[in-house]
This record gives sequence, C-alpha cells and structure tokens, in this order.
Amino acid sequence: MAKESAPRTFVEFGFHPVAFNCAAFAYNPNWQGLLIDGSADQVQDAKVLLPKWLDIRNCFISLNNLDFIREKFAALGILSIDVDGNDYWFLEQLIGVNPSVISVEYNASFGPNSVTVPYDPGFSRLQKHASGWYHGASLTALAKLCSRTGYGLAAVSSYGANAFFTRSGNLDPLTAWRPNLARDRWSGISAEHQWKAIRDLPLQSV
Repeated sequence: MAKESAPRTFVEFGFHPVAFNCAAFAYNPNWQGLLIDGSADQVQDAKVLLPKWLDIRNCFISLNNLDFIREKFAALGILSIDVDGNDYWFLEQLIGVNPSVISVEYNASFGPNSVTVPYDPGFSRLQKHASGWYHGASLTALAKLCSRTGYGLAAVSSYGANAFFTRSGNLDPLTAWRPNLARDRWSGISAEHQWKAIRDLPLQSV
C-alpha cells in the first residue's frame, strides 16, 4: 500500500521574512501557506519579498484568537510555532488540528526540566528577564504534550532550537536535547548556567 503523503499546507507564526522554517515550501506554488507575525514591519517586508499566493497576516496571537488558524486548512501539513513566549500553550490548543509535522521552538536554557512559562497574553521575553533566556518551554515539556495526542519527537535541529514531532517519532527528549549553540556562543554562558539564572522565575511544571 502506498504511503499517504502529507497535505501541502503550512501555518507558521513567529517568522522572519527572509529565514523561516517553511521557507522551502513558501516558494513552491504547489503549497499553500499562512504566515503570521506580531511585527507589522516584518509582515510588510514579507508581503514585498515573498510570493503573492501566501496568506501573510499581522496579528499578535493569543489563546482568544486562534480560530482563524484552526479553520484555515481542511488538512494541515506543517504547524510551526516560534513566538519566544507562549509556545507551549498555543501548541496545546492547536495540536487538535492534527498536522502531519509539528515544528516548535524549545528553550534549551531550561535543560531537562519539564517546565514552561505560565501563560501571559502580553508575554515579552526581554521585559520578563533582561537575558532573554526566560520564554517558551523545555524540550521535555513539549515532548510530553505531544505524546498525549500520539506524536513523538522525530528530530532536533543541529543548532539546538527547534524540535520536530510526527506520528512516527520515537526519540527520547532527554538524550536528543541539544544546547542552543548561538545562545551559548554570544552569551559565553552554558545552558546549565543559563538555567541557574532563571530557575527562580515563575515556571509551571508540566
């Protein structure tokens, strides 16, 4: 029996108009995509630089305005989340759209701890902590969330920022975890010491 292919659709929120997770598909007219970002300037740039067939919207996402994402495609190929804040809570609400692939940023500064920042509709990571290390959720927390609906960890980016989940993923998040190489390099501080700097901030165990 031939393996069913994933729908050629994607939704990505939290993106840069030049470099983003679904860029390879965005330029393919056989794909349909919805790109969302809270920065009006980035969205304006994207509308100039990216193909006209894409749906590109300026919107600050909250748990109260996710319906347009749920309703965009009858079947979703890729769901990509990178908002440096409420990533866990948005994924929890959207995982029911049953994407073929989930790409979500994890916070390597949280190490192996199964934690996320509490939901805050106005979350801004630099306002929360000057380091910028306090945001999102750990790889372990995201893997637990995904496992509840039948997804497993399939891959982790080599630079230690994005995690990919599929129905057939079977990696152990504790052994697959990687440090955020760019963060370690520019800060000169290891993930272990980043955790020590933010571990006393409000965190929710999941």
